[in-house]
Amino acid sequence: MNHQSVAFKNTQFPFPPHLHHSTPIPSRLLFPFFLHPNKTITKSPYSAFSCRGFHTPLLNHPSSSFHSSNATKPAAVKTVDVATLGNLCVDIVLNVPKLPPPSPDSRKAFMEQLSSSPPDKQYWEAGGNCNMAIAAARLGLKCVAIGHVGNEIYGKFLENVLQAEGIGMVGMSEETDVLNAPSSSYETLLCWVLVDPLQKHGFCSRADFSKEPAFSWMNTLSEEVKRAIKRSRILFCNGYDFDELSPHMIISAVEYAVEVGTSVFFDPGPRGKSLLSGTVEEQKALKHFLRMSDVLLLTSDEAESLTGLVDPILAGQELLRKGNRTKWVVVKMGPKGSILITKSGITCASAFKVKIMDTVGCGDSFVAAIAYGFIHNIPLVITLAFANAVGAATAMGCGAGRNVATLKQVVELMETPDLNEDDKFWNELLREHLDSQEVTFLSKMVLNGSNGRMKHVTLQKVVSELLPKLKSSQLEGTLSS
Repeated sequence: MNHQSVAFKNTQFPFPPHLHHSTPIPSRLLFPFFLHPNKTITKSPYSAFSCRGFHTPLLNHPSSSFHSSNATKPAAVKTVDVATLGNLCVDIVLNVPKLPPPSPDSRKAFMEQLSSSPPDKQYWEAGGNCNMAIAAARLGLKCVAIGHVGNEIYGKFLENVLQAEGIGMVGMSEETDVLNAPSSSYETLLCWVLVDPLQKHGFCSRADFSKEPAFSWMNTLSEEVKRAIKRSRILFCNGYDFDELSPHMIISAVEYAVEVGTSVFFDPGPRGKSLLSGTVEEQKALKHFLRMSDVLLLTSDEAESLTGLVDPILAGQELLRKGNRTKWVVVKMGPKGSILITKSGITCASAFKVKIMDTVGCGDSFVAAIAYGFIHNIPLVITLAFANAVGAATAMGCGAGRNVATLKQVVELMETPDLNEDDKFWNELLREHLDSQEVTFLSKMVLNGSNGRMKHVTLQKVVSELLPKLKSSQLEGTLSS
């Protein structure tokens, strides 16, 4: 495949762009472009959202005291911890005098005006699956990003960001040229994140104006992509992959991962609901993901959309029941915390109490920590607490991409931890489940020890076991600081 370059006009940007950090800005690809003035955007600290070079192998894994029978030990041939599939984009965050009108023609013309002269690089950030890859690499996981970027300035920007973060890159391409595809089909995907003076948001991408996936010219997995999947312990996919790749391509990647013993992580995100009512091919691919994934990660709203069950634990158990390979279902409960459901039990952890600056990237950081616990056989309650801490550390900063939490920030948070406990919420949620399954709950302190099938684990115990490992790894240089 021949990469096509984008020709940029030497024209002035139509208005002075500047960053706006006072309001969390969702960093996602292909959201609806225009937000009605009467609507607002709300996001939980752990909502799922959604890089290149080489990374030195992780030499020192957590000690054998971190053990869980629920995770599968990676095969000896696996030399990469996490591979992300698709969804590599550049977010461009701008303030604008007003959001564009809702008509498709006007919106398209507005986007073309924005694209005609790229704004300064200070307004660019790596987006999409780059967030998860960067967060995982900063926890010490060896990562590779599988996806397509163009051979223009935005593609070079993503290459440089990923290389600086120590993340490998495997480009997705066809073995032969696609003669009929327009040059724009090869360009790096951009997500224009627009903020008006009233702090209302709009989002646009060229794929908003096409019924086909952005890279619909891609029909087969290259041998290089297959090798990357085969040598990875985890293949991470999310619902936004469907905006880039055909359902056939996505199913092919999942089937190949299963064939070569690579665990599949799937986070449907907000796209899960639309895929349920999408094309026959999209519905088939979504159901395939839900059956064949080892780990499913959803918000409570997304779990309800996919199952019709309001109770997040019942929804998780339903997904486990229908899954052929599903080991964990992780439900993110926003500021309340998170739940990890297996066939043998339920693990719950309240969120960390922090001053939230920006929720963008929290879900991706959370997923990275879940992958860390899965790979290294860390006990479930410690894995969940660690994921909450990594997500919370990202929320204390501003933005995603290179702004996700570093290990140093996670360590600092866990040195003086505090939980945002809501006993009434958890008691009501867990009351119906205590008679059927063992429940493990992370608490500030143990009150009367275990209560029936409820097992309390103190935050102090989790921190005392996890923090020395993190500090040791940080000093040894095996985890990014």
